[in-house]
Amino acid sequence: MALSFCGNDRNDSYNVDVGVLNNGCFVDALNLVPHVFLLFITFPILFIGWGSQSSKVQIHHNTWLHFPGHNMRWILTFTLLFVHVCEIAEGIVSNQRMTSPHLHLFMPAFIGFIAATTSVVYYHNIETANFPKLLLALFIYWVLAFITKTIKLWKFVESEKGPQHLRFCITALLVVLYGLLMAVEINVIRVRKYVFFANPTKVKPPEDLQDLGVRFLQPFVNLLSKATYWWMNPLIMGAHKRPIELKKIGKLPIAMRALTNYLKLKDAYEERRNTEESEKAPSIWKSMYRAFGRPILLSSTFRYLADLLGFAGPLCISGIVSNLENRNETAVIAAQRLNNTNSSGVYFMESTELLENTPVLAVLLFLALVLQRTFLQASYYVTIETGINLRGALLAMIYNKILRLSTSNMSMGEMTLGQINNLVAIETNQLMWFLFLCPNLWAMPVQIIMGVILLYYLLRESALIGAAVILLLAPIQYLIATKLADTQKSTLDYSTERLKKTTEILKGIKLLKLYAWENIFCDSVEDTRGKELTSLRTFAFYTSMSIFMNAAIPIAAVLATFVTHAYLNEERLSPSKAFASLALFHILVTPLFLLSTVVRFAVKALVSVERLGEFLQSDEIGDDSWRNGDMAVSLESPRKSGVTKAFNRKQPMRYQLDSYGYEQPSRRQLRPTETEDVAVKVSGGFFTWGNNLSTLTDINIRIPTSQLTMIVGQVGCGKSSLLLAMLGEMQTIRGQVHWSNKNRYSVAYAAQKSWLLNATVEDNITFGSPFLKQRYKAVIDACSLQPDIDLLPFGDQTEIGERGINLSGGQRQRICVARALYQNTNIVFLDDPFSALDIHLSDHLMQEGILKFLKDDKRTVVLVTHKLQYLIHADWIIAMKDGSVLREGTLKDIQNNDVQLYEHWKTLMNRQDQELEKDTELESQTALERKNLRRAFYSREAKSHIDDEDEEEEEEEEEDDNLSTGTNRRSKIPWKVCWKYLSSGGLLMVFLMVVSKLLKHSVMVAIDYWLALWTSTHGTTSASNITDGNGYGTTSDSNSSSYSNSTMGEDSYNEHRFYYVSVFSILCGSGIALCLITSLTVEFLGLTAATNLHHNLLNKIIHAPLRFFDVTPLGQILNRFSADTNIIDQHIPSTLESLTRSSLLCLSAIGVIAFVTPAFLIAMLPITVGFYFIQKYFRVASKDLQDLDDSTQLPLLCHFSETAEGLTTIRAFRHEARFKQRMLELTDTNNTAYLFLSAANRWLEVRTDYLGAWIVLAAAVASILTSSRTESGLVGLGLTYALTVTNYLNWVVRNLADLEVQVAAVKKVNSFLGTESENYEGSMGASKVPDDWPQQGEIKIQDLCVRYDPALKPVLKHVNAYINPGQKVGICGRTGSGKSSLSLAFFNLVDVFQGKIVIDGIDICKLPLQTLRSRLSIILQDPVLFSGSIRLNLDPECTCTDDRLWEALEIAQLKNMVKALPGGLDAVVTEGGENFSVGQRQLFCLARAFVRKSSILIMDEATASIDMATENILQKVVMTAFADRTVVTIAHLVASITEAEQVLVFSSGLLVECESAANLLKIKESVFRELVRTGK
Repeated sequence: MALSFCGNDRNDSYNVDVGVLNNGCFVDALNLVPHVFLLFITFPILFIGWGSQSSKVQIHHNTWLHFPGHNMRWILTFTLLFVHVCEIAEGIVSNQRMTSPHLHLFMPAFIGFIAATTSVVYYHNIETANFPKLLLALFIYWVLAFITKTIKLWKFVESEKGPQHLRFCITALLVVLYGLLMAVEINVIRVRKYVFFANPTKVKPPEDLQDLGVRFLQPFVNLLSKATYWWMNPLIMGAHKRPIELKKIGKLPIAMRALTNYLKLKDAYEERRNTEESEKAPSIWKSMYRAFGRPILLSSTFRYLADLLGFAGPLCISGIVSNLENRNETAVIAAQRLNNTNSSGVYFMESTELLENTPVLAVLLFLALVLQRTFLQASYYVTIETGINLRGALLAMIYNKILRLSTSNMSMGEMTLGQINNLVAIETNQLMWFLFLCPNLWAMPVQIIMGVILLYYLLRESALIGAAVILLLAPIQYLIATKLADTQKSTLDYSTERLKKTTEILKGIKLLKLYAWENIFCDSVEDTRGKELTSLRTFAFYTSMSIFMNAAIPIAAVLATFVTHAYLNEERLSPSKAFASLALFHILVTPLFLLSTVVRFAVKALVSVERLGEFLQSDEIGDDSWRNGDMAVSLESPRKSGVTKAFNRKQPMRYQLDSYGYEQPSRRQLRPTETEDVAVKVSGGFFTWGNNLSTLTDINIRIPTSQLTMIVGQVGCGKSSLLLAMLGEMQTIRGQVHWSNKNRYSVAYAAQKSWLLNATVEDNITFGSPFLKQRYKAVIDACSLQPDIDLLPFGDQTEIGERGINLSGGQRQRICVARALYQNTNIVFLDDPFSALDIHLSDHLMQEGILKFLKDDKRTVVLVTHKLQYLIHADWIIAMKDGSVLREGTLKDIQNNDVQLYEHWKTLMNRQDQELEKDTELESQTALERKNLRRAFYSREAKSHIDDEDEEEEEEEEEDDNLSTGTNRRSKIPWKVCWKYLSSGGLLMVFLMVVSKLLKHSVMVAIDYWLALWTSTHGTTSASNITDGNGYGTTSDSNSSSYSNSTMGEDSYNEHRFYYVSVFSILCGSGIALCLITSLTVEFLGLTAATNLHHNLLNKIIHAPLRFFDVTPLGQILNRFSADTNIIDQHIPSTLESLTRSSLLCLSAIGVIAFVTPAFLIAMLPITVGFYFIQKYFRVASKDLQDLDDSTQLPLLCHFSETAEGLTTIRAFRHEARFKQRMLELTDTNNTAYLFLSAANRWLEVRTDYLGAWIVLAAAVASILTSSRTESGLVGLGLTYALTVTNYLNWVVRNLADLEVQVAAVKKVNSFLGTESENYEGSMGASKVPDDWPQQGEIKIQDLCVRYDPALKPVLKHVNAYINPGQKVGICGRTGSGKSSLSLAFFNLVDVFQGKIVIDGIDICKLPLQTLRSRLSIILQDPVLFSGSIRLNLDPECTCTDDRLWEALEIAQLKNMVKALPGGLDAVVTEGGENFSVGQRQLFCLARAFVRKSSILIMDEATASIDMATENILQKVVMTAFADRTVVTIAHLVASITEAEQVLVFSSGLLVECESAANLLKIKESVFRELVRTGK
């Protein structure tokens, strides 16, 4: 063997007499030289030189640099490796044909393969170190390899070998590849000049990589890492140790940022606007194509390549199986070909011969699969990245437009907030999704046509019948898809309605419990839920139909095809053709199933673009450059200096952007007409809100500099409009607004309707200005905000606004005024800042804020107000009437020139003074607001305290655990919760689902197994012999009789054809039926679970004790009913179905392969281990990234809606640039999370796809090795199944990860199901309670101790009192003394742990709650009304006659008002009773109490939030209508109970005084007297 390099079967193997180069073996040896040279040179550099440096080199990625031709080099090297594999295969196969080993046939190729691999590793290291001089070694290698291969090719040509010989083709290809690689190397030398040139070029890495914050490295890594997402490894594996946070994913590269993409799209849009006709809107489609067309074309190219490679699978299977079928014929042909040797005695293989070699086909199949999956994932990634870039660009475009929208558009309802939110949340996402699916539109038809052609090639006419079945059933798929979309819409409507009702119930839960109405309202929610469930049932049905169609179509197509083939064609169907066509049918179904989805998205995208176009064409605010100045703010800014220069990486982007047009615009020329003493001047102004009718007519006014100007007039006379006209928000018909030079860009504005940001109190006040402690404190004091801030849990760092704490109207308004005061501007516009404030606060704000703080700063103040008593402070007054200026001047001017107006004002002022006196008597409205705020936090304190303790315990536990157990906790699948979900669906449904799923997959395997038996049958005599003892079709082993047997068997086969066809048809039929059953059982299991979970949740929460609602935030409870219920209703069933289907498909496939070739199980072991770790790492990372994506989406949507709401404020302050900047940051943050999530999905899919390819290779190799014992039909079956595994492996992991996230919703709902309900039963039966109880109204309180929770201190301690029937009792005490707790104790809403309350001889704690609460009446401090009708609000039980209701309304002085309403008693009450005033609502509550003719009425601070007039009515009614009833009044104002027959005074939970009011007032030291004196 030592001398077998050239073979030792001939004597002249080493003969060089005819010339050295004429000896083929020597030429092959010469080809070894370049490879050995490269290995010899590079190995020391790689393993010695780099060993010391590698740790330094890759500390950070800023050293990564791509040399010219980087991607080209990688592609050529991969192609080179593939050709080397072919060369090795050709050498080995040729060697087998020789009598002795000829190592020179494959050894140079093998060393060449190692050298090519080394070359790319070497190149990567040089590139990373940015040290191009070492590339010289590669250049020499390519030159040497090119020369040696050219010599070899030249010698082949001389010996008359041509393209018909495979070795000639391979050598020619290698010459081309080495030539191209040589050219790439020359190009690097040309560009970088690292050798042969005096001055080498120095190149820095890309700007992005110099920024440590950029972590998304896909654009910068090498091609192999790009294709396999290798750079994601540290992130995904690191997620195990600690969760992925926003910090960890960093920033986006410049090219992917919203600003960059916005500029691209904007340029394309503007270009279209310039080229198209002016009256036509520019085409958004064309703009999108121009901006993002290239990546879409690239993605489509990848997709086409992937689809074409996809057909290699079926063809290779066909080749392998037919080769195994015709083993003997192959051997004969091979023997004949042995003559095909040349003069040197070396065998030359024909080009087609390699594909007849089974192991070669197996390797080709593996490589084709790897390539196909790589291209497919690359296509997905490119479209997703482009989709995200497009969404970012569209969001910036929409935001830019919002900031320029004309105010009239918003106020006239042409453009609602809802429409804008839809554009942002729905339309941009529709377009993004369309872009994701876009390449499918043109790739699918090609895939379908190719598939049909190949099927026709294999099966002739019968294939067309199968294809026709698929094509005919495809429209049904589309129909189902559209029905699904419609059903989803109606489900959404019902769930919105259900949620609205649930919200109302939760907000009014206290009232419902006090009146024992919770079950009535609960039934109303259940009714709506019933409608929703009917819609969900339809949804579930269509979903299961869609799943069924997807599973049943291939079975139907295969059945039609093979049965037709059996009767149309006389000869037997071979296994190779049968299983190749089976694999082709699997390929064909996917595009047809997806096509309906793609078409649906395309239709939606068309609608979205239309809406977007309309929005972008809507009216903008008047662009008067004189008024608006230089408006070139951030989004347009970088155009001035070219995008690249606009970003200096060393400086944060914000400051860069701000420098454009944000702080600058004061560089305008002075205008001669302007004078310094006038800040703003309007001359001859006619302004409109966009309907061409002027709202303001003939306005000629001036606003004096550094003075206080007041604008007064009746409601609706145009005061606010005048402010907005000056700010440029109204459309000018004619006339002009002049601003003095320094003022226009220095305006602060507080709108009439307060507008807050979703930010901290401090951020709302400073509003982007630098924080100055002294100034900030002065502003807080001027607006009396300190007491309110002290009540907030985190002081002025508490988040307020939409998502934060709900502040009252007055508190919100004062923060807005504080914002205007804090800004260091020349002019301050205040639009009715006193409207939501009480008199004390108004005075304080006027004195401290406006007269002192603003006037001291010499600022120009324009104040719109109705409070005429402040006119005396005005330097200048503008009086308005019906949209025009009535008078202008100082108060003295008006007194002299318009006596009538002055007298009118005096009358109004006197009236306001009287109100002021009345106001002072009342407890301040502000004090009430603060009280409510305190209450809201007091109730949460205990809860948060408990939560904090829990969290601390958890943290301690986690710290105690070591890293690995913490890791395990994060990667564990919550099986318990999954079981809870399944058991909610009913055990019968679970059993049905499991059995039907297993049966279905068994039948599917049986269909394919039967096909294997059918196609493998050779000549046998009877049907009973078709399967021999071992279950395989019998075949003759002897070579001589095999051929004759098969020809003889054709007749026998025809006889038994009916048997095969009928069994095949029965199996297919039952398979289709089982598909239907399984898809229905999963969906309806999900529906039953959803029904039960929601029903239990609603009942648990409605019947929970009141304390539960105090300590659980409303938002948290609502989340269970909205987001979590939606996931349980619609998402879990489909994920569960997909998971079980893909898992069972994979398991059945592996089972079949193992059955066919048991040796395959050995290869499965490492694959299983690999799969386990991949899914384990991916699930944890995916969950984190999913959470990040969700959490970054909300702030972005909120930013859009809050901008649209506060448009006038933002524009008045001239803060557009800052808000644009914030939007860009939020968009980029969300896009980063989404991009990482999609890259993680690609990471998973590439790995599972490669594992799938290994499974196929293992199955093929095992089949070849055991081919002598295995039927070719079964080999085909095994390989076809192996191919399906590649499709479903990643779905197993993806669905598992999705289910894990979704099951969290079940966990959250379950956590509420553990809530204890109130004890509704009581120890005394409802039947034992007299019907007219309580008849007298006698109340005995004996040693009463009350607490809110066993964990809390008592709020009432040992209270003893006696209330006579019909007595009027007052209860008072300072805040927190326990007076309201007593009112709750009457209704058993709190924990009475000692003592008792006896009413008319019955201990109320023994009564059933429903009975107790339905027999007492209460009027609460906050009037609560529910949406519906007036009748529903007075008598939801529908037990009273109309006369009784009218009587109650008459007593409450509401009869006339209700009669005037359309519908009378059935008149509509909107949500929360917003269509009535607070006073009217309180009177409705009084009527409600009267309708229930109870002998006991409790009034809990009922007059706290109403005006004087309404309170008088209420007191009068109580005295007359309730004269014979016991009335217990809990008073916030002691004045209201000075007439009481008995007063109970509480202090710190103790009853300190109990006597008539008159007697208590006489006692000097009494607490009651002190309370009356201090007005508490």
